[in-house]
Amino acid sequence: MRMSPASLPRRVAAEFTGTAALVAVIVGSGLRADSLSQDVGVRLLANATASALGLGLLIALLGPLSGAHFNPVVTLSEWWGRRREQEGREVLAYVTAQVAGAVSGALLAEAMFGRAPGSWSTEPRAALHLLLGEAVATAGLVLVVQGLRHIGRPQLAPVAVAGYIGAAIWFTSSGSFANPAATVGRSLTDSFTGIAPASVPAYAAAQLLGMLLGMGLASVLYGTDRGSAEPRRASARRTG
Repeated sequence: MRMSPASLPRRVAAEFTGTAALVAVIVGSGLRADSLSQDVGVRLLANATASALGLGLLIALLGPLSGAHFNPVVTLSEWWGRRREQEGREVLAYVTAQVAGAVSGALLAEAMFGRAPGSWSTEPRAALHLLLGEAVATAGLVLVVQGLRHIGRPQLAPVAVAGYIGAAIWFTSSGSFANPAATVGRSLTDSFTGIAPASVPAYAAAQLLGMLLGMGLASVLYGTDRGSAEPRRASARRTG
């Protein structure tokens, strides 16, 4: 049975819930991995696996409601492609919910592991090679999201997007945050999944640059499509 379109408050609630759950999975799995192993490779594998699985499940569950963006980069890139169908107030509501959700998810994860919520991260991530890796990770995410829409395969998003993020955590130097909201949230955990507050603006700038690169590459590969808005609404779009 086809679901009727969700109201804006329900879509915003879905974006808040999904982003909070995603960041809780990322931070929580990192804290668990920290407590079980001192091997960096084992911790990264555990965190990447849990993050990819959690993201895929959240996209499948909440995609029919809000599109499962969970990421300002995805929201902005999708809005740019269908400005006639989506108002600016919806974009603002989505981004606000995503940032609030990311902060809530990080604080929840810290509390679940008996840590005092609200401790700032001390992990600096401002080196140039890390910013390059973050731009590449974000460009790839945007390309996957837009590519699925262009080829008419949005139903593959839970597997494709989650698979890409899981891989990008390994193949990029930055660890593939690829999400400004999650970056803000992850500044509130002093663990290996965190990022020092001073590094957040540089990471966010790299992510926005990556978004533009991903959109440009999608246009080169698939052309600019201003056709039917229905496939765009049906797309499950997210992050990381």
